[in-house]
Amino acid sequence: MAVMGEPRQPPTAALDAALGRVGDRWSFLLVAALLDGPLRFADLAERVPGIAPNILVQRLRRLEEQRVVVASPYSDRPPRVAYALTEDGRELAGVLRLLAGWGERAGGEGGVALRHLTCGTALEAHWFCPTCSRTVEDPEASELRFA
Repeated sequence: MAVMGEPRQPPTAALDAALGRVGDRWSFLLVAALLDGPLRFADLAERVPGIAPNILVQRLRRLEEQRVVVASPYSDRPPRVAYALTEDGRELAGVLRLLAGWGERAGGEGGVALRHLTCGTALEAHWFCPTCSRTVEDPEASELRFA
């Protein structure tokens, strides 16, 4: 129990589990590259500049083991596969957009905010309670808790 005036520490187990599955720069960049659809190894290497081939192989294997990415053969001779996101992997899209937006606001280079196609306004993320059918406002945000 937190003492009055002391900040509460959020539980780290869920965050630790998530980061254990995809918690490094290269894995996040690979997932982001796959958001538009399946890619071959060479295409991934091109879309994620600076990743060494051995690191790319390691990250793809780990993402497969974690069921974030699935490899589908497209050639038997020589054996070749295309990589695609699983449903779990596609669920990371929102997280990656939030993280990219945060990076942009923090002075990221060359980034562009996610924009509404109809009017061009930069989008903002808000917490929404499906039970109450309403957005949780900023004054309430300090009351959010992991359960």
